[in-house]
Amino acid sequence: MPVVECTLTDAQVAEFERDGFLVLRQLFSPAEIGEIRNTFMAQNADGPVPGLSEIRHPDRDGYTPDDPLSFYPRMMNPHSHPELPVGPLAVRFMLDSRLHPVLRALFGEEPVAVQSMFYFKPPKARGQELHQDNFYLRVKPGTCMAAWVAVDDADAENGGMKVVPGSNRLDVACPQRADPSVSFTTDYVPVPDGMEAVPVDLKAGDVLFFNGSLIHGSTPNTSATRFRRSLIFHYVPQESQELSHWYRNPMTFDGRIVEISEATGGGPCGVAQPMGPH
Repeated sequence: MPVVECTLTDAQVAEFERDGFLVLRQLFSPAEIGEIRNTFMAQNADGPVPGLSEIRHPDRDGYTPDDPLSFYPRMMNPHSHPELPVGPLAVRFMLDSRLHPVLRALFGEEPVAVQSMFYFKPPKARGQELHQDNFYLRVKPGTCMAAWVAVDDADAENGGMKVVPGSNRLDVACPQRADPSVSFTTDYVPVPDGMEAVPVDLKAGDVLFFNGSLIHGSTPNTSATRFRRSLIFHYVPQESQELSHWYRNPMTFDGRIVEISEATGGGPCGVAQPMGPH
């Protein structure tokens, strides 16, 4: 089946500029989502993959042998692993022609891909506290953008996404410490006065696009049987002048590697930040 280019309306662009996020429904087909799900599940069939899966420290990060995320940690930058089955697949979807015009319209300039991640979020897994992605990517000028591909239906029961509409217009904050009993990552940005976190329910194949300053996160997966898998990509404007040193080999949609200078200074916390986004 031919791929149809996705063109945004003026109203959709205005919605994104106002709220900081936009959902495009069924951007990817059930067959494509099935390919993504099956490839990543097969890659993790024997547990974490050295050099690909994020291995966290039990004492520091609250992991125990019976933690579901001990067997199913997120996979970081699968697109950088051409030797593994998930590598070419991640590149193909990261540079998919349906994403390009959306990102171009929302950025107002050409997008460059800088990161891929796969989250398994099995039943009973912890969530991820509210945070802002550009705290980690440190893009200047402007900000980064995420394309969050739902690989399963995602709702409140299995740890779906929540966002704080309008927080995209705020500065990136230095986060507080998250509660490790409910969040597998360490950072937490409180909901600002006058705003609220709202759920964003997604169906498999939907894509959630959001601004790098948008405060967002997810709840724990309270389901007994349902995964909440997602394939996530991060992009920056091609004219970006700075980017955190963790994000190597920025790639245009035609596959060219471009140079972006390493971010300087310490960010909102006054120190360099770890690889993220968390």
